[in-house]
Amino acid sequence: MAGPEIPPSSPLPTPEGDSSMPTPSLKDPCYVNTMVHFYRGELGRIMVWRQRLDVTTTWAITSSTTIITIAFSVRDIPHIVFFFNLALVWIMLWIESRRYRFYDAFRGRVRMLESHFLVPMITQSPRLLDGEWRRLVCEDLILPSFKIGKLEAMGRRLKRNYVFIFAIIMVAWTLKIFIHSPIPITSISSFYDAMAVQALPSWLACAVYVGTILSVSALTLYVARNSSEEVSEFGASNSSLWRI
Repeated sequence: MAGPEIPPSSPLPTPEGDSSMPTPSLKDPCYVNTMVHFYRGELGRIMVWRQRLDVTTTWAITSSTTIITIAFSVRDIPHIVFFFNLALVWIMLWIESRRYRFYDAFRGRVRMLESHFLVPMITQSPRLLDGEWRRLVCEDLILPSFKIGKLEAMGRRLKRNYVFIFAIIMVAWTLKIFIHSPIPITSISSFYDAMAVQALPSWLACAVYVGTILSVSALTLYVARNSSEEVSEFGASNSSLWRI
């Protein structure tokens, strides 16, 4: 004998759209307090990661300044010392780009709250709370993910800070070769010959020299054209809004 028929279970609500998430009220104190504490927590988190970014930049500047000072103070030090300087700066850039991806991931949540929670609170317009931003924040809380790739993160930090560090290193390297060269430099070929140091051939030093300039320039231009800025510049029509 057949058992009792089991009614089909009702489908689980899906997070698609706003039907499963009622629009919260700006007058609900529980919701407002929760979002305020959530915003403060996320803001404190990105400030910690921001400080970690400053640490790597400081170490890159400190190490470059030290090496450049020693290189010009002691004549007998060969110019290949800038090989180690470039290596240190590239390592610091890689570490900072990795930290920047974490910073950017949490910064995305903060910007989401600022755009879809604080703005409606300031304008007192509940209609601005509509959309899928709450679903996106919930998904990111359950499964955190990076918002940008490794190459873009490295390019952003390079464009913001490290391109100037690399420029100073390359200028110092060039001056070191000209000032402390054992042979007089009167042409490009003589500059190429002056790059040789004992067992280090000229072609290897030239490859590092030219490769650094090309890689830094290409990565900076690529990110400048294909990546959005963290902070947009105000146009001429909007800048007057901030005049005091």
